[in-house]
Amino acid sequence: MADVIDPPILAPNRRSRVVTHGDQRAPNRAMLRAVGFGDDDFDKPIIGVADGQSTITPCNSGLGGLSDRAEAALRDAGGMPQRFGTITVSDGISMGTEGMKCSLVSREVIADSIETVCRGQSMDGLLAVGGCDKNMPGALIAIARLDIPSVFVYGGTIRPGRLGDEDLTIVSVFEAVGEYAAGRIPLERFREIEGHACPGSGSCGGMYTANTMSSAIEALGLSLPGSSTMSAVDEEKADSAAASGEALLRLIADDVRPRSLMTREAFENAITVVMAIGGSTNAVLHLLAIARAAEVPLTIDDFETIRLRTPHLCDLKPSGRYVATDLHRVGGIPLVMKMLLREGLLHGDCLTVTGKTVSENLADVPDAPPSGQDVVRPFDRPVYPIGHLAILRGNLAPEGAVAKTSGMRSTRIEGPARVFESEEEAMAAILADRIRPGDVLVIRYEGPKGGPGMREMLSPTSALIGRGLGDSVGLITDGRFSGGTYGLVVGHVAPEAAVGGPLALLRDGDRITIDAERNLIEVALDDAEMARRRADWTPPPPRYRAGVLHKYALLVGSASEGAVTG
Repeated sequence: MADVIDPPILAPNRRSRVVTHGDQRAPNRAMLRAVGFGDDDFDKPIIGVADGQSTITPCNSGLGGLSDRAEAALRDAGGMPQRFGTITVSDGISMGTEGMKCSLVSREVIADSIETVCRGQSMDGLLAVGGCDKNMPGALIAIARLDIPSVFVYGGTIRPGRLGDEDLTIVSVFEAVGEYAAGRIPLERFREIEGHACPGSGSCGGMYTANTMSSAIEALGLSLPGSSTMSAVDEEKADSAAASGEALLRLIADDVRPRSLMTREAFENAITVVMAIGGSTNAVLHLLAIARAAEVPLTIDDFETIRLRTPHLCDLKPSGRYVATDLHRVGGIPLVMKMLLREGLLHGDCLTVTGKTVSENLADVPDAPPSGQDVVRPFDRPVYPIGHLAILRGNLAPEGAVAKTSGMRSTRIEGPARVFESEEEAMAAILADRIRPGDVLVIRYEGPKGGPGMREMLSPTSALIGRGLGDSVGLITDGRFSGGTYGLVVGHVAPEAAVGGPLALLRDGDRITIDAERNLIEVALDDAEMARRRADWTPPPPRYRAGVLHKYALLVGSASEGAVTG
Protein backbone atom coordinates (compact mmCIF):
# COMPACT_ATOMS: atom_id res chain seq x y z
CA MET A 1 0.00 0.00 0.00
CA ALA A 2 2.97 2.31 -0.44
CA ASP A 3 4.72 2.91 -3.78
CA VAL A 4 2.97 1.39 -6.77
CA ILE A 5 6.10 -0.63 -7.55
CA ASP A 6 5.94 -2.37 -4.16
CA PRO A 7 3.74 -5.34 -3.20
CA PRO A 8 0.24 -4.39 -1.97
CA ILE A 9 1.25 -4.77 1.68
CA LEU A 10 4.71 -3.91 3.01
CA ALA A 11 6.63 -5.16 6.01
CA PRO A 12 6.37 -3.11 9.24
CA ASN A 13 8.16 0.26 9.16
CA ARG A 14 9.03 -0.11 5.48
CA ARG A 15 7.05 3.00 4.62
CA SER A 16 8.29 5.15 7.47
CA ARG A 17 12.03 4.60 7.25
CA VAL A 18 14.25 7.70 7.34
CA VAL A 19 14.22 9.56 4.03
CA THR A 20 17.52 10.66 2.53
CA HIS A 21 18.22 14.10 1.07
CA GLY A 22 16.42 14.61 -2.21
CA ASP A 23 14.05 11.67 -1.72
CA GLN A 24 10.64 12.33 -3.19
CA ARG A 25 9.09 11.46 0.20
CA ALA A 26 10.40 14.65 1.81
CA PRO A 27 7.09 16.49 1.25
CA ASN A 28 5.30 13.64 3.03
CA ARG A 29 7.62 14.09 6.02
CA ALA A 30 7.03 17.82 6.04
CA MET A 31 3.26 17.29 6.20
CA LEU A 32 3.62 14.81 9.05
CA ARG A 33 5.82 17.19 11.03
CA ALA A 34 2.89 19.59 11.03
CA VAL A 35 0.78 17.04 12.93
CA GLY A 36 3.40 16.26 15.55
CA PHE A 37 6.01 13.95 14.02
CA GLY A 38 9.63 14.38 15.10
CA ASP A 39 12.73 12.90 13.51
CA ASP A 40 12.55 9.70 15.54
CA ASP A 41 8.89 9.14 14.74
CA PHE A 42 9.49 8.34 11.09
CA ASP A 43 11.00 5.00 12.11
CA LYS A 44 7.83 4.00 13.97
CA PRO A 45 4.83 2.17 12.49
CA ILE A 46 2.04 4.55 11.55
CA ILE A 47 -1.29 3.35 12.91
CA GLY A 48 -4.70 4.43 11.70
CA VAL A 49 -7.19 4.82 14.55
CA ALA A 50 -10.66 4.77 12.99
CA ASP A 51 -12.84 6.47 15.61
CA GLY A 52 -16.63 6.14 15.35
CA GLN A 53 -17.26 8.76 18.05
CA SER A 54 -20.50 10.69 17.67
CA THR A 55 -23.39 11.93 19.76
CA ILE A 56 -25.87 10.67 17.15
CA THR A 57 -26.43 7.55 19.25
CA PRO A 58 -25.60 6.36 22.77
CA CYS A 59 -23.87 3.41 21.12
CA ASN A 60 -21.08 5.72 19.93
CA SER A 61 -21.16 8.54 22.46
CA GLY A 62 -18.31 7.11 24.53
CA LEU A 63 -15.99 5.99 21.74
CA GLY A 64 -13.79 9.09 21.84
CA GLY A 65 -12.57 8.24 25.31
CA LEU A 66 -11.72 4.70 24.25
CA SER A 67 -9.83 6.03 21.24
CA ASP A 68 -7.92 8.36 23.58
CA ARG A 69 -6.80 5.41 25.70
CA ALA A 70 -5.89 3.31 22.68
CA GLU A 71 -3.98 6.19 21.09
CA ALA A 72 -1.97 6.76 24.27
CA ALA A 73 -1.17 3.06 24.53
CA LEU A 74 -0.04 2.97 20.91
CA ARG A 75 2.33 5.88 21.49
CA ASP A 76 3.71 4.35 24.67
CA ALA A 77 4.30 1.05 22.88
CA GLY A 78 6.28 2.71 20.09
CA GLY A 79 3.69 3.48 17.43
CA MET A 80 2.55 6.72 15.78
CA PRO A 81 -1.25 6.78 15.80
CA GLN A 82 -3.11 8.94 13.31
CA ARG A 83 -6.76 9.34 14.19
CA PHE A 84 -9.63 9.86 11.79
CA GLY A 85 -13.40 9.71 12.03
CA THR A 86 -15.95 7.45 10.45
CA ILE A 87 -19.73 7.62 10.39
CA THR A 88 -22.62 5.89 12.08
CA VAL A 89 -26.39 5.68 11.72
CA SER A 90 -28.42 4.88 14.82
CA ASP A 91 -30.71 1.98 13.99
CA GLY A 92 -32.77 2.58 17.11
CA ILE A 93 -33.41 6.22 16.27
CA SER A 94 -34.03 5.68 12.54
CA MET A 95 -36.19 2.57 13.05
CA GLY A 96 -39.61 2.80 11.45
CA THR A 97 -38.65 5.84 9.37
CA GLU A 98 -37.35 6.49 5.88
CA GLY A 99 -33.96 7.03 7.50
CA MET A 100 -33.68 3.33 8.31
CA LYS A 101 -32.91 2.78 4.63
CA CYS A 102 -29.50 4.31 5.32
CA SER A 103 -28.56 1.85 8.06
CA LEU A 104 -27.24 -1.03 5.95
CA VAL A 105 -25.89 1.51 3.47
CA SER A 106 -23.77 2.90 6.32
CA ARG A 107 -22.00 -0.47 6.62
CA GLU A 108 -20.63 0.03 3.12
CA VAL A 109 -19.79 3.70 3.72
CA ILE A 110 -17.91 2.80 6.91
CA ALA A 111 -15.97 0.05 5.14
CA ASP A 112 -15.17 2.30 2.19
CA SER A 113 -14.13 5.24 4.38
CA ILE A 114 -11.77 3.20 6.55
CA GLU A 115 -10.26 1.46 3.52
CA THR A 116 -9.87 4.78 1.69
CA VAL A 117 -8.00 6.51 4.52
CA CYS A 118 -5.73 3.57 5.33
CA ARG A 119 -4.84 3.01 1.67
CA GLY A 120 -4.49 6.73 0.97
CA GLN A 121 -2.23 7.33 3.98
CA SER A 122 -0.25 4.05 3.68
CA MET A 123 -1.01 2.95 7.25
CA ASP A 124 1.09 0.17 8.78
CA GLY A 125 -1.80 -0.98 10.97
CA LEU A 126 -5.40 -0.25 11.91
CA LEU A 127 -7.24 -0.02 15.20
CA ALA A 128 -10.99 0.41 14.58
CA VAL A 129 -13.26 1.62 17.40
CA GLY A 130 -16.99 1.16 16.85
CA GLY A 131 -20.28 0.84 18.68
CA CYS A 132 -23.55 0.80 16.72
CA ASP A 133 -24.69 -2.16 14.65
CA LYS A 134 -23.04 -1.39 11.29
CA ASN A 135 -19.77 -0.06 12.75
CA MET A 136 -18.58 -3.59 13.42
CA PRO A 137 -19.22 -5.36 10.11
CA GLY A 138 -18.19 -2.20 8.27
CA ALA A 139 -14.86 -2.13 10.09
CA LEU A 140 -14.31 -5.87 9.58
CA ILE A 141 -15.00 -5.58 5.84
CA ALA A 142 -12.36 -2.85 5.65
CA ILE A 143 -9.93 -4.89 7.74
CA ALA A 144 -10.38 -7.86 5.41
CA ARG A 145 -9.90 -5.75 2.29
CA LEU A 146 -6.79 -3.97 3.61
CA ASP A 147 -5.10 -6.98 5.20
CA ILE A 148 -2.79 -4.86 7.34
CA PRO A 149 -2.34 -5.78 11.04
CA SER A 150 -5.59 -4.79 12.71
CA VAL A 151 -7.60 -5.01 15.95
CA PHE A 152 -11.24 -4.12 16.52
CA VAL A 153 -12.32 -2.36 19.73
CA TYR A 154 -15.99 -2.59 20.66
CA GLY A 155 -17.42 0.46 22.42
CA GLY A 156 -19.33 -1.70 24.89
CA THR A 157 -22.90 -2.49 25.77
CA ILE A 158 -25.33 -0.21 27.57
CA ARG A 159 -26.36 -1.13 31.08
CA PRO A 160 -30.02 -2.15 31.33
CA GLY A 161 -32.57 0.43 32.28
CA ARG A 162 -34.60 -0.29 35.39
CA LEU A 163 -38.27 0.25 36.16
CA GLY A 164 -39.19 -1.32 39.46
CA ASP A 165 -37.84 -4.86 39.33
CA GLU A 166 -37.78 -5.00 35.53
CA ASP A 167 -34.75 -4.71 33.25
CA LEU A 168 -35.51 -2.55 30.21
CA THR A 169 -33.89 -2.20 26.80
CA ILE A 170 -34.76 -0.17 23.72
CA VAL A 171 -36.91 -3.07 22.50
CA SER A 172 -39.06 -2.60 25.62
CA VAL A 173 -40.05 0.79 24.20
CA PHE A 174 -40.92 -0.58 20.75
CA GLU A 175 -43.11 -3.25 22.34
CA ALA A 176 -44.69 -0.65 24.62
CA VAL A 177 -45.84 1.22 21.48
CA GLY A 178 -47.95 -1.79 20.54
CA GLU A 179 -49.16 -2.33 24.10
CA TYR A 180 -50.26 1.28 24.47
CA ALA A 181 -51.94 1.33 21.04
CA ALA A 182 -53.86 -1.81 22.01
CA GLY A 183 -54.94 -0.28 25.31
CA ARG A 184 -53.00 -2.85 27.33
CA ILE A 185 -50.98 -0.26 29.29
CA PRO A 186 -51.86 3.32 30.30
CA LEU A 187 -50.05 6.38 28.96
CA GLU A 188 -48.24 6.88 32.28
CA ARG A 189 -46.70 3.40 32.10
CA PHE A 190 -45.73 3.94 28.46
CA ARG A 191 -43.93 7.17 29.36
CA GLU A 192 -42.14 5.51 32.27
CA ILE A 193 -40.81 2.75 30.02
CA GLU A 194 -39.62 5.30 27.45
CA GLY A 195 -37.97 7.41 30.14
CA HIS A 196 -36.04 4.58 31.81
CA ALA A 197 -35.03 2.26 28.95
CA CYS A 198 -31.67 3.79 28.00
CA PRO A 199 -29.65 5.02 31.02
CA GLY A 200 -26.42 6.09 29.28
CA SER A 201 -23.70 5.27 26.78
CA GLY A 202 -23.39 1.91 25.09
CA SER A 203 -24.97 -0.26 22.43
CA CYS A 204 -28.42 -1.82 22.90
CA GLY A 205 -28.23 -4.16 25.87
CA GLY A 206 -29.76 -7.47 24.79
CA MET A 207 -28.25 -9.97 22.39
CA TYR A 208 -29.27 -7.70 19.55
CA THR A 209 -27.15 -6.97 16.49
CA ALA A 210 -24.39 -4.91 18.13
CA ASN A 211 -23.66 -7.39 20.92
CA THR A 212 -24.09 -10.28 18.49
CA MET A 213 -21.48 -8.87 16.13
CA SER A 214 -19.07 -7.93 18.92
CA SER A 215 -19.32 -11.52 20.16
CA ALA A 216 -18.82 -12.89 16.64
CA ILE A 217 -15.73 -10.71 16.16
CA GLU A 218 -14.28 -11.96 19.45
CA ALA A 219 -14.92 -15.54 18.33
CA LEU A 220 -13.40 -14.72 14.94
CA GLY A 221 -10.21 -13.68 16.73
CA LEU A 222 -10.16 -9.99 15.73
CA SER A 223 -10.77 -8.49 19.20
CA LEU A 224 -9.42 -9.27 22.64
CA PRO A 225 -10.93 -12.13 24.66
CA GLY A 226 -13.66 -10.98 27.03
CA SER A 227 -14.02 -7.55 25.43
CA SER A 228 -17.31 -8.08 23.60
CA THR A 229 -19.71 -8.02 26.56
CA MET A 230 -18.15 -5.31 28.72
CA SER A 231 -20.26 -2.34 29.78
CA ALA A 232 -19.41 0.84 27.88
CA VAL A 233 -19.05 2.87 31.08
CA ASP A 234 -16.89 0.48 33.11
CA GLU A 235 -13.16 1.13 33.52
CA GLU A 236 -12.31 -2.33 32.22
CA LYS A 237 -13.59 -1.27 28.81
CA ALA A 238 -11.09 1.60 28.63
CA ASP A 239 -8.35 -0.72 29.89
CA SER A 240 -9.28 -3.17 27.14
CA ALA A 241 -8.98 -0.42 24.52
CA ALA A 242 -5.45 0.34 25.75
CA ALA A 243 -4.54 -3.35 25.73
CA SER A 244 -5.88 -3.56 22.16
CA GLY A 245 -3.41 -0.88 21.09
CA GLU A 246 -0.55 -2.81 22.67
CA ALA A 247 -1.71 -6.00 20.97
CA LEU A 248 -1.76 -4.25 17.61
CA LEU A 249 1.89 -3.20 17.93
CA ARG A 250 2.84 -6.82 18.58
CA LEU A 251 0.91 -7.90 15.48
CA ILE A 252 2.79 -5.32 13.42
CA ALA A 253 6.14 -6.43 14.83
CA ASP A 254 5.34 -10.03 13.91
CA ASP A 255 3.65 -9.06 10.63
CA VAL A 256 0.45 -10.93 11.47
CA ARG A 257 -2.24 -9.98 8.95
CA PRO A 258 -6.03 -10.27 9.37
CA ARG A 259 -6.49 -12.78 6.56
CA SER A 260 -4.21 -15.20 8.40
CA LEU A 261 -6.76 -15.03 11.25
CA MET A 262 -9.95 -14.83 9.15
CA THR A 263 -9.89 -18.43 7.95
CA ARG A 264 -12.81 -20.65 7.06
CA GLU A 265 -12.41 -22.32 10.49
CA ALA A 266 -12.49 -18.95 12.25
CA PHE A 267 -15.78 -18.09 10.52
CA GLU A 268 -17.18 -21.43 11.61
CA ASN A 269 -16.20 -20.53 15.18
CA ALA A 270 -18.00 -17.20 14.88
CA ILE A 271 -21.19 -18.80 13.52
CA THR A 272 -21.10 -21.44 16.27
CA VAL A 273 -20.88 -18.77 18.96
CA VAL A 274 -23.73 -16.79 17.37
CA MET A 275 -25.91 -19.91 17.51
CA ALA A 276 -24.95 -20.64 21.13
CA ILE A 277 -25.74 -17.14 22.38
CA GLY A 278 -29.00 -16.70 20.44
CA GLY A 279 -27.70 -13.87 18.25
CA SER A 280 -29.30 -11.63 15.66
CA THR A 281 -30.41 -12.69 12.17
CA ASN A 282 -28.18 -9.87 10.93
CA ALA A 283 -25.16 -12.03 11.77
CA VAL A 284 -25.96 -14.11 8.69
CA LEU A 285 -25.88 -11.06 6.43
CA HIS A 286 -22.77 -9.53 7.99
CA LEU A 287 -20.63 -12.66 8.32
CA LEU A 288 -21.32 -13.51 4.68
CA ALA A 289 -20.21 -10.00 3.69
CA ILE A 290 -17.05 -10.11 5.83
CA ALA A 291 -16.12 -13.54 4.51
CA ARG A 292 -16.54 -12.32 0.95
CA ALA A 293 -14.19 -9.39 1.65
CA ALA A 294 -11.67 -11.84 3.12
CA GLU A 295 -12.09 -14.16 0.10
CA VAL A 296 -13.20 -16.99 2.39
CA PRO A 297 -15.74 -19.43 0.89
CA LEU A 298 -18.88 -19.20 3.03
CA THR A 299 -22.51 -19.68 2.03
CA ILE A 300 -25.88 -19.20 3.64
CA ASP A 301 -26.26 -22.98 3.91
CA ASP A 302 -23.21 -23.20 6.18
CA PHE A 303 -25.29 -21.50 8.88
CA GLU A 304 -27.85 -24.29 8.73
CA THR A 305 -25.16 -26.98 8.95
CA ILE A 306 -23.65 -25.38 12.05
CA ARG A 307 -27.08 -24.69 13.59
CA LEU A 308 -27.94 -28.39 13.65
CA ARG A 309 -24.89 -29.29 15.74
CA THR A 310 -24.85 -26.30 18.11
CA PRO A 311 -27.10 -25.95 21.17
CA HIS A 312 -28.53 -22.58 22.15
CA LEU A 313 -26.97 -22.07 25.58
CA CYS A 314 -27.66 -18.47 26.65
CA ASP A 315 -30.99 -17.13 27.92
CA LEU A 316 -30.68 -13.61 26.56
CA LYS A 317 -33.08 -10.92 25.36
CA PRO A 318 -35.00 -10.43 23.12
CA SER A 319 -36.51 -13.91 23.49
CA GLY A 320 -34.86 -14.64 26.85
CA ARG A 321 -34.53 -12.91 30.20
CA TYR A 322 -31.03 -11.49 30.50
CA VAL A 323 -28.83 -8.81 28.92
CA ALA A 324 -25.21 -8.77 27.76
CA THR A 325 -23.86 -7.41 31.04
CA ASP A 326 -25.41 -10.43 32.80
CA LEU A 327 -23.55 -12.71 30.39
CA HIS A 328 -20.33 -10.80 31.09
CA ARG A 329 -20.82 -11.18 34.84
CA VAL A 330 -20.89 -14.98 34.62
CA GLY A 331 -17.97 -15.38 32.22
CA GLY A 332 -18.87 -13.76 28.91
CA ILE A 333 -17.95 -15.12 25.50
CA PRO A 334 -14.78 -16.86 26.80
CA LEU A 335 -16.99 -19.09 28.99
CA VAL A 336 -19.28 -19.92 26.07
CA MET A 337 -16.31 -20.62 23.80
CA LYS A 338 -14.62 -22.86 26.36
CA MET A 339 -17.82 -24.88 26.76
CA LEU A 340 -18.08 -25.25 22.98
CA LEU A 341 -14.39 -26.12 22.70
CA ARG A 342 -14.73 -28.85 25.32
CA GLU A 343 -17.48 -30.44 23.23
CA GLY A 344 -15.41 -30.30 20.05
CA LEU A 345 -17.56 -27.61 18.44
CA LEU A 346 -14.82 -25.01 17.96
CA HIS A 347 -11.54 -25.02 16.08
CA GLY A 348 -9.07 -24.44 18.90
CA ASP A 349 -6.04 -23.97 16.66
CA CYS A 350 -7.28 -20.71 15.07
CA LEU A 351 -4.86 -17.82 15.66
CA THR A 352 -6.16 -14.59 17.25
CA VAL A 353 -5.02 -10.99 17.77
CA THR A 354 -3.42 -11.96 21.07
CA GLY A 355 -0.83 -13.88 19.09
CA LYS A 356 -2.19 -17.05 20.69
CA THR A 357 -4.64 -19.64 19.48
CA VAL A 358 -8.23 -19.95 20.65
CA SER A 359 -7.25 -22.92 22.84
CA GLU A 360 -4.37 -20.99 24.38
CA ASN A 361 -6.57 -17.97 25.10
CA LEU A 362 -9.10 -20.21 26.86
CA ALA A 363 -6.62 -22.35 28.81
CA ASP A 364 -7.54 -20.89 32.20
CA VAL A 365 -11.27 -20.36 31.52
CA PRO A 366 -13.74 -22.74 33.24
CA ASP A 367 -15.37 -25.23 30.88
CA ALA A 368 -18.74 -25.25 32.68
CA PRO A 369 -21.08 -22.42 33.73
CA PRO A 370 -20.87 -21.29 37.36
CA SER A 371 -23.47 -22.52 39.82
CA GLY A 372 -26.23 -20.27 41.10
CA GLN A 373 -27.00 -18.66 37.73
CA ASP A 374 -29.00 -19.54 34.64
CA VAL A 375 -27.78 -16.96 32.14
CA VAL A 376 -25.60 -19.66 30.54
CA ARG A 377 -27.03 -23.17 30.58
CA PRO A 378 -25.00 -26.40 30.71
CA PHE A 379 -24.94 -28.68 27.68
CA ASP A 380 -27.34 -31.15 29.29
CA ARG A 381 -29.90 -28.38 29.87
CA PRO A 382 -29.71 -25.92 26.95
CA VAL A 383 -32.28 -23.27 26.16
CA TYR A 384 -32.85 -25.14 22.86
CA PRO A 385 -31.09 -28.30 21.66
CA ILE A 386 -30.05 -26.73 18.35
CA GLY A 387 -29.32 -23.24 17.09
CA HIS A 388 -32.03 -20.67 16.45
CA LEU A 389 -31.16 -19.16 13.05
CA ALA A 390 -32.80 -21.41 10.49
CA ILE A 391 -32.26 -21.12 6.75
CA LEU A 392 -35.57 -21.62 4.93
CA ARG A 393 -36.13 -22.36 1.26
CA GLY A 394 -39.11 -23.01 -0.97
CA ASN A 395 -40.93 -21.47 -3.89
CA LEU A 396 -41.01 -18.12 -2.05
CA ALA A 397 -37.26 -18.09 -1.36
CA PRO A 398 -35.27 -20.09 -3.93
CA GLU A 399 -32.03 -18.43 -2.75
CA GLY A 400 -32.93 -18.79 0.92
CA ALA A 401 -34.36 -16.80 3.81
CA VAL A 402 -33.56 -16.48 7.52
CA ALA A 403 -35.90 -17.26 10.42
CA LYS A 404 -35.16 -16.77 14.11
CA THR A 405 -36.82 -19.61 16.01
CA SER A 406 -35.97 -18.66 19.60
CA GLY A 407 -38.92 -17.52 21.69
CA MET A 408 -41.49 -19.11 19.34
CA ARG A 409 -44.26 -21.25 20.83
CA SER A 410 -44.90 -22.72 17.40
CA THR A 411 -42.45 -23.03 14.52
CA ARG A 412 -45.18 -23.42 11.90
CA ILE A 413 -47.97 -21.26 10.56
CA GLU A 414 -50.20 -21.56 7.51
CA GLY A 415 -52.49 -18.72 6.62
CA PRO A 416 -53.68 -16.14 4.10
CA ALA A 417 -51.23 -13.55 2.81
CA ARG A 418 -51.78 -9.93 3.77
CA VAL A 419 -49.60 -8.12 1.23
CA PHE A 420 -48.07 -4.70 1.86
CA GLU A 421 -45.80 -2.69 -0.42
CA SER A 422 -43.85 -1.05 2.41
CA GLU A 423 -43.22 -1.15 6.15
CA GLU A 424 -45.42 1.94 6.63
CA GLU A 425 -48.42 0.24 5.03
CA ALA A 426 -48.04 -2.81 7.27
CA MET A 427 -47.59 -0.73 10.41
CA ALA A 428 -50.74 1.25 9.69
CA ALA A 429 -52.74 -1.97 9.29
CA ILE A 430 -51.42 -3.39 12.57
CA LEU A 431 -52.20 -0.25 14.56
CA ALA A 432 -55.67 -0.05 12.97
CA ASP A 433 -56.51 -3.61 14.14
CA ARG A 434 -56.79 -4.94 10.59
CA ILE A 435 -54.53 -7.96 11.26
CA ARG A 436 -56.08 -11.15 12.64
CA PRO A 437 -54.62 -14.31 14.21
CA GLY A 438 -53.54 -16.72 11.47
CA ASP A 439 -52.61 -13.98 8.98
CA VAL A 440 -49.21 -13.98 7.30
CA LEU A 441 -48.03 -10.43 6.65
CA VAL A 442 -45.92 -9.93 3.53
CA ILE A 443 -43.82 -6.76 3.47
CA ARG A 444 -42.13 -6.50 0.09
CA TYR A 445 -40.00 -4.06 -1.89
CA GLU A 446 -37.92 -3.49 1.24
CA GLY A 447 -34.92 -5.53 0.08
CA PRO A 448 -31.38 -4.31 -0.63
CA LYS A 449 -32.31 -2.90 -4.06
CA GLY A 450 -36.02 -2.36 -3.58
CA GLY A 451 -35.92 -0.37 -0.35
CA PRO A 452 -33.27 0.42 -1.11
CA GLY A 453 -31.29 -0.43 2.01
CA MET A 454 -33.14 -3.43 3.43
CA ARG A 455 -34.84 -1.78 6.40
CA GLU A 456 -35.33 -3.61 9.69
CA MET A 457 -38.93 -4.43 10.59
CA LEU A 458 -38.66 -3.96 14.36
CA SER A 459 -41.60 -1.55 14.53
CA PRO A 460 -44.15 -3.95 12.93
CA THR A 461 -42.89 -7.01 14.82
CA SER A 462 -42.82 -5.16 18.14
CA ALA A 463 -46.30 -3.79 17.50
CA LEU A 464 -47.57 -7.33 16.84
CA ILE A 465 -46.02 -8.55 20.09
CA GLY A 466 -47.36 -5.56 21.99
CA ARG A 467 -50.85 -6.32 20.71
CA GLY A 468 -50.62 -9.97 21.72
CA LEU A 469 -50.26 -11.31 18.16
CA GLY A 470 -46.62 -12.38 18.28
CA ASP A 471 -47.41 -16.11 18.43
CA SER A 472 -50.38 -16.17 16.08
CA VAL A 473 -49.31 -14.00 13.13
CA GLY A 474 -46.50 -14.69 10.67
CA LEU A 475 -44.45 -12.07 8.87
CA ILE A 476 -42.18 -12.47 5.84
CA THR A 477 -40.13 -9.80 4.12
CA ASP A 478 -37.24 -9.19 1.77
CA GLY A 479 -36.12 -6.65 4.34
CA ARG A 480 -34.30 -7.40 7.59
CA PHE A 481 -35.16 -7.73 11.25
CA SER A 482 -33.58 -6.02 14.20
CA GLY A 483 -31.59 -8.15 16.60
CA GLY A 484 -34.39 -7.22 18.99
CA THR A 485 -37.00 -9.06 16.93
CA TYR A 486 -38.54 -12.38 17.84
CA GLY A 487 -41.66 -14.25 16.77
CA LEU A 488 -42.76 -16.19 13.71
CA VAL A 489 -40.92 -13.95 11.26
CA VAL A 490 -38.80 -14.64 8.18
CA GLY A 491 -36.46 -12.08 6.61
CA HIS A 492 -33.78 -11.77 3.92
CA VAL A 493 -36.15 -13.50 1.46
CA ALA A 494 -34.18 -13.86 -1.76
CA PRO A 495 -34.37 -13.08 -4.54
CA GLU A 496 -36.11 -9.89 -3.46
CA ALA A 497 -39.31 -8.51 -4.94
CA ALA A 498 -37.61 -5.62 -6.75
CA VAL A 499 -35.70 -8.00 -9.03
CA GLY A 500 -38.74 -10.16 -9.71
CA GLY A 501 -38.45 -12.54 -6.79
CA PRO A 502 -41.53 -14.60 -5.87
CA LEU A 503 -42.66 -12.11 -3.21
CA ALA A 504 -43.47 -9.72 -6.05
CA LEU A 505 -46.07 -12.17 -7.38
CA LEU A 506 -48.12 -12.62 -4.20
CA ARG A 507 -51.69 -11.41 -3.78
CA ASP A 508 -53.92 -11.03 -0.75
CA GLY A 509 -55.39 -14.35 0.26
CA ASP A 510 -52.67 -16.58 -1.21
CA ARG A 511 -52.04 -19.47 1.17
CA ILE A 512 -48.57 -19.25 2.72
CA THR A 513 -46.78 -21.81 4.87
CA ILE A 514 -43.84 -21.05 7.17
CA ASP A 515 -42.40 -24.22 8.70
CA ALA A 516 -39.09 -23.76 10.50
CA GLU A 517 -38.90 -27.44 11.43
CA ARG A 518 -38.91 -28.39 7.74
CA ASN A 519 -36.89 -25.31 6.68
CA LEU A 520 -39.77 -24.43 4.38
CA ILE A 521 -41.35 -21.21 3.15
CA GLU A 522 -43.84 -21.61 0.30
CA VAL A 523 -47.04 -20.37 -1.26
CA ALA A 524 -49.75 -22.73 -2.46
CA LEU A 525 -49.44 -21.77 -6.14
CA ASP A 526 -48.33 -24.05 -8.94
CA ASP A 527 -45.58 -23.18 -11.39
CA ALA A 528 -48.06 -22.33 -14.13
CA GLU A 529 -49.85 -19.74 -12.00
CA MET A 530 -46.53 -18.27 -10.89
CA ALA A 531 -45.47 -18.00 -14.53
CA ARG A 532 -48.75 -16.25 -15.49
CA ARG A 533 -48.30 -13.71 -12.72
CA ARG A 534 -44.65 -13.17 -13.62
CA ALA A 535 -45.65 -12.35 -17.19
CA ASP A 536 -47.93 -9.59 -15.86
CA TRP A 537 -45.35 -8.19 -13.39
CA THR A 538 -43.66 -4.87 -14.06
CA PRO A 539 -40.63 -3.74 -12.03
CA PRO A 540 -41.41 -0.70 -9.91
CA PRO A 541 -39.57 2.53 -10.74
CA PRO A 542 -36.54 3.29 -8.57
CA ARG A 543 -37.44 5.19 -5.42
CA TYR A 544 -34.28 7.33 -5.63
CA ARG A 545 -32.70 8.69 -8.79
CA ALA A 546 -29.63 10.38 -7.30
CA GLY A 547 -27.45 10.29 -4.23
CA VAL A 548 -26.15 7.53 -1.99
CA LEU A 549 -29.31 5.41 -2.01
CA HIS A 550 -29.43 5.52 -5.80
CA LYS A 551 -25.80 4.40 -6.07
CA TYR A 552 -26.36 1.70 -3.47
CA ALA A 553 -29.39 0.29 -5.31
CA LEU A 554 -27.35 0.07 -8.54
CA LEU A 555 -24.46 -1.80 -6.89
CA VAL A 556 -25.89 -4.00 -4.14
CA GLY A 557 -26.25 -7.75 -4.53
CA SER A 558 -28.53 -10.38 -3.06
CA ALA A 559 -29.09 -10.76 0.67
CA SER A 560 -28.25 -14.44 0.24
CA GLU A 561 -24.66 -13.37 -0.44
CA GLY A 562 -24.41 -10.66 2.22
CA ALA A 563 -25.93 -7.70 0.32
CA VAL A 564 -22.48 -6.44 -0.64
CA THR A 565 -21.66 -3.66 -3.10
CA GLY A 566 -18.30 -4.91 -4.30
